This record gives sequence, C-alpha cells and structure tokens, in this order.
Amino acid sequence: MDPVNNQMNHYNRAHMKNIEPTKSYRSLCECELYTSMYDDDPEMKEVMENFIKQTQQRFHDYDDRMKEKRKQCKEQCNKEIQKIILKDKLEKELMDKFATLQTDIQNDAIPTCICEKSIADKVEKGCLKCGGILGGGIAPGWSLVSGLGYAVWTNYVTQTALQKGIEEGVKYGIQCLTDFPGLSRLIKVSQIQSFINHTNYAEKTTYFSFVEKVNTTKCVGNVAKTEPFCHFVSRSRESALSQRVSGIAENAADIAKITEAGVLEEGASATSSLTTAIIASVIVIVVIILVMVIIYLILRYLRKKKMKKKLEYIKLLKE
Repeated sequence: MDPVNNQMNHYNRAHMKNIEPTKSYRSLCECELYTSMYDDDPEMKEVMENFIKQTQQRFHDYDDRMKEKRKQCKEQCNKEIQKIILKDKLEKELMDKFATLQTDIQNDAIPTCICEKSIADKVEKGCLKCGGILGGGIAPGWSLVSGLGYAVWTNYVTQTALQKGIEEGVKYGIQCLTDFPGLSRLIKVSQIQSFINHTNYAEKTTYFSFVEKVNTTKCVGNVAKTEPFCHFVSRSRESALSQRVSGIAENAADIAKITEAGVLEEGASATSSLTTAIIASVIVIVVIILVMVIIYLILRYLRKKKMKKKLEYIKLLKE
C-alpha cells in the first residue's frame, strides 16, 4: 500500500468511535479499599455498638467466672494445706509421745484399765436418769395422787356442807316446836327431837301432823281448858295454824341451805389453796424435768462434737 493511503488510514483510526460497550457498574479495583463506607450510616453504627457491647459483656462474664474459679481453687488449696499441716503436727506429736515411752515394759507393769468417766458424762447420765424418773414416774404419779386427793377433798367438803346444813335445819325445827305456845308443858323435848329428823325437817306436813297429834292426844277433858297449847290451837283457825307450821318448815329449809353454802364457801377457799399448791408443785416438777433435759441435750451435743473431732483426727491420720 502506498504511503498516502497509509497516512489516510492512520488518521481515520485515530478518530474512530469506540464501538465497545461501556460498563454500567464499578469494579472493586476502582474503589478505595481502605476507606470506611459506613461511618455515616446510623444503622451500621448501631450494629457496631451492639457488637462491641456484647463482646465487652462476654469478656466481663468470662473474667468473673475466672475470678470465682480462682477463688475456689485458692480455698481448696488452703484447706488441703491446713490438712497437711494438721496431719504433720499430729504425726509429730504422736512420734514425740511414742519416743518418750519405755520400751522395756513388763507384763506385771501394765496397770489395770480403769475407765474413769468425766464429770460431764456423769452429769449427763445423772440428768438423763433423773429426768426419766421424774418424767416417767414421779410427775404422773404425783398428778394422779393430787387429782385423787383433790376429788376426795371436794367430795368431803360437799358431804360435810350438806350434813352441816341438815343438822342446822333439824335444830331449827326442834327449837321452833319447843317454842310453840304451851307445847313443851304437854310433851318432853326428847319426843320432839325423836320426831324431827334429817328426812322430814323441811316438810310442812311434818309439823302440822305433829301439832294435830299432840292436840288430839293431850287436849282431853279439863286439860283442854287449862293448857295454853290447847287453848291456842282451839282458837286458831286451821289455815292460820297451817301457815305457821309451813313457815317453820320453810325457814328450816332456808337455814339448811344457808349453812350449806357457808360451809361450801369455806371449803372452796381451802380447795383453792390446795389446787394452787398442787399446780405449783406440778409446775416445779415440770421445770426441773425441762432443766435436766436441756442440760442433758447440751452435754450430749458437746460429747458428740468432741467425738466427731476425734474421728476427724483419726481419719486424717489414716489418710
């Protein structure tokens, strides 16, 4: 090809349009790799902050767990060290004691084993025995005896009050018949006493029938005109006579009740004193039992604690 044509083609190629398609996206090589694209994005900021917080919280939790584990390990190590120190100390003490013992001990030189109990053991067993005796025998027996004594005393007071009231009622009835107008001139007082008793002293018919009987048997002939009793009965109406003897019976019954109430009141004061004494004695016995039981429990607890400590020492020596 001639040079002219070559020159023309040269210019034509330089000014020819690019027929290749233009890219509509950006490739990675065109971006700045080390430039933060999310500094101004609020959502990404929030995500990053949450991530940082969670990470820090996990680190704190891990640190706390490690501290707790280190503390437990340290305590366990201290316990083991104390056990080793105690074991060495006990071994040393035992070796020192064994070293001081005589090795040439004869059979006749061995003393007889006499197990002497300590004061605490003696007190513990004594309190247990006393508490058992007081709680199992004396306290129930005393309560039973006191209850029976109280019942017997109450019954005795009631019977005494009733008997005393009856005696006073009978005495009043006899006195009223003795004071009846002219009656003591016709019959003896002993007859009145034999007629009035504890079964009929408060009955109205008793006195009325007695007066009528004396009137019919003694007021005969001239006696009916001369004796005041006969004159009084003959002049009195039957209703008035009945009312008078009824008053005697009612008064006798009232006097018996009043006397009985007075005796019961006196007995009640004595019974109250007896009840107070019984209750006080029972309370004292119960308090003594409780004190002994408490002392026994305390000494038993101390003994068990001491035995537990000895067993721990023996266990450490075996280990």
